[in-house]
Amino acid sequence: MPLAASLERAVTDSAELLLAAGAVLALAYGLTRSRIGVFQWPLLGASVLALGVGAGLGGWAWHEKQPKKTKPSEKPSVELTQVQWPTYGYDTQRTHLAPDWRNLRPPYHGLWKLKAHGDIEFPPSVAYRKVYVAQQKGRFYAINARTGKIVWTKHFPNCSAASPTIADGIVYQAYMHELPCQKHAARAEGFVIAWNAKNGRELWRVRAGSVESSPLLVGKMLYFGSWDRHLYAYRIRGERRPLLQWTFSADDQIVAAPASAGNLVIVATSSGSVYGVDRKTGRERWHATSFSRFGSREYFYATPTVAYGRVFIGNADGTVYAFGANSGHLLWARQVGTYVYTAAAVWRKTVFVGTWDGNFVALDARTGNVRWRYDAPSSITGAPTVLAGLVYFSTCGRCGVGGLRRVKSGPRGTWALNARNGDAIWHFPDGKYSALVADGRRIYISGRNKVYALIPRLRWEQLRRLHAAEKCAHLRRARARARCLSKARRGTSSGTHGSKKAGRTSKRKNQ
Repeated sequence: MPLAASLERAVTDSAELLLAAGAVLALAYGLTRSRIGVFQWPLLGASVLALGVGAGLGGWAWHEKQPKKTKPSEKPSVELTQVQWPTYGYDTQRTHLAPDWRNLRPPYHGLWKLKAHGDIEFPPSVAYRKVYVAQQKGRFYAINARTGKIVWTKHFPNCSAASPTIADGIVYQAYMHELPCQKHAARAEGFVIAWNAKNGRELWRVRAGSVESSPLLVGKMLYFGSWDRHLYAYRIRGERRPLLQWTFSADDQIVAAPASAGNLVIVATSSGSVYGVDRKTGRERWHATSFSRFGSREYFYATPTVAYGRVFIGNADGTVYAFGANSGHLLWARQVGTYVYTAAAVWRKTVFVGTWDGNFVALDARTGNVRWRYDAPSSITGAPTVLAGLVYFSTCGRCGVGGLRRVKSGPRGTWALNARNGDAIWHFPDGKYSALVADGRRIYISGRNKVYALIPRLRWEQLRRLHAAEKCAHLRRARARARCLSKARRGTSSGTHGSKKAGRTSKRKNQ
């Protein structure tokens, strides 16, 4: 358990206990001072001492939780390029912002679902009319995006907690140590593998320490972090084995995925450090850290998000930090909850994150001020996604229960909120980690151990009418055609508006 969290809990509990004891002693002094004679003064002294020490400890705990003073902010600047969903966070900046697919809005209808036979911690990637998904226990699936049928699959005796990265007909996937999946196992070894995206033929693999971060592909360079404290940079040569260009040594394990910021690669570590590393040379350009609380810094599990000339990243201390992307200067910091494990999504100069105590928060990207807050039914662990003016996130159920800080326990599910004001729009009854990805025609939700493909209900009804007209056109009798059309139009929807209980998808029947 992190030292800072342990000290925070101890100091907070001690302050509460001493304040309560002081209040009880003060009450006893007030009731008995006329009857106990000379003993009233020790009683009064003990009361004052307990209240003073308790107030001091409480003030220290409050001070340690406050954001420190920051330097003036930098001017915002960001450009987003509309491409397919080839990697974790949609693009190399990890913005989690989908293109302007305005046709993808609820209510939705279920098309198909796939049982992955294991938890899906990181979302799929979508390319070439396929959905590529890795589950935790070493299984990997390439799925036909329209039908949900498995095109090809792989299975390794290794854990996986990363999204695939796809480009130029090649799928890059990171793997950790061998099963069972133990956290931060010493001297663990893993690898990054490349497959032919069409048929799954293995092209090459490179070994490193346990690799938990989703690979970052910028041009012909592939970057990934490892538990061995190194950031690796490989030059891609198509289907041939890549060449190692450089490695960068950090101060601790690199769990989160790296992100691109111009000529820099941004990477965070388990010691509360964030680095800006030159993409070409691997040299450190800047180094920033999280706040020191109770004599220790807590870790970054969340992937950094680069937008508006800033690096946004949440820390396990419950704070969202904004650093200058070129300088590493701390621009602002905002305490939003107990633990922040989610990478940030950005949209219209707003930053969206979730916390383990059930807060989903929208922050001003320039100042860090809270724009709105939504009370989720349980902890939020995976990154949100912004699509067509809605921000989607999943609740994790009982994730984190038993920690030193407050963790909210409740139902799992996926939620869509109005990104402008936080109003609940839609709910789906499955989800756990990251919310969804899309491809312009369908959305794909990662449940606990299933992948769902959904289509807007209006589009579904149009397709049903079209198919029904084609199927029933050969019938001569009007009554028979009407029965045929009525039967063909039947179907189920997936999800409901607002916060009401949603209906599950149904498997698509083979026509």
